Amino acid sequence: MTLTELRYLVALSETGHFRKAAEHCNVSQPTLSIAIKKLESELGVSLFERSRHKVSTTPTGDLIVEQARTVLQEAQNLLQLAELGKDPLGSMMSVGAIYTVGPYLFPRLVGNAQQLAPNMPLFIEESYTANLRGKLSRGELDAMFVALPFTETDVVTKPVYDEDFVVVVPSDHDLAGEEEVDPAALANYRVLLLGEGHCFRDQVLEACPGLQQALREDQARGHAVVEGSSLETLKLMVASGLGITVLPRTAANIATYGERSLVVRPFMAPAPRRTIALAWRASYPRPQAIDILTNAVSEA
Repeated sequence: MTLTELRYLVALSETGHFRKAAEHCNVSQPTLSIAIKKLESELGVSLFERSRHKVSTTPTGDLIVEQARTVLQEAQNLLQLAELGKDPLGSMMSVGAIYTVGPYLFPRLVGNAQQLAPNMPLFIEESYTANLRGKLSRGELDAMFVALPFTETDVVTKPVYDEDFVVVVPSDHDLAGEEEVDPAALANYRVLLLGEGHCFRDQVLEACPGLQQALREDQARGHAVVEGSSLETLKLMVASGLGITVLPRTAANIATYGERSLVVRPFMAPAPRRTIALAWRASYPRPQAIDILTNAVSEA
């Protein structure tokens, strides 16, 4: 078997379609189909179940595809190790961040990283934790910024900064006159949250006792549940009078929210907070690049 055949195997498992897999690999469909049949013949097992409209992996195929991903990643590591002898900071680095971190960290991080390593361009991506986790494990990302706790086999995490949560309310709101806000008090107000899938939503619900129960009761009464797709959307909704919200400190800039002024209030000590960490595969062969990222964050 060859690495090329393993690439075809992984592509077919991910697309579930011979034509799409061939397009992904930039080869003809017959070329890919023949390679898959050759691989199945060599291994002596059926890797895929084929129907007119869909191709899916067999149970044995699932195991072999997962091992193929590992082999391809290790092959990529060999190439990167060879590059280390030339310039470990001389090639692109792919970095991801969760949606509630990327917009506030990347603008400052990228400039700092370019000053520290001018020959190491960054490819950046924002997504949900689950999506970034998969890309990191498959080698599609070199590193990612994520909120702790975060556990993944063969992945190293390094905390890079902590930030408190704060409450954002209209200037005429009851809580605007408070110097500090009791997290339990939020259950008495309409709190705007991010939608399902955002880890920050879960962190807010955990940090504010009674808030999750209050949301369930509102749903049971038939009250509309208003959710935002981003932290910036939440701020706009607060400015529109739809409720109040909780944000991480780095996202609490409210200078641009126009006619209806907003105010930021801290929580009572000990304030809810989160830890942002940099995560990378333990086998990643460019530790100098990881150091550049952590140093760039420190300067940011």
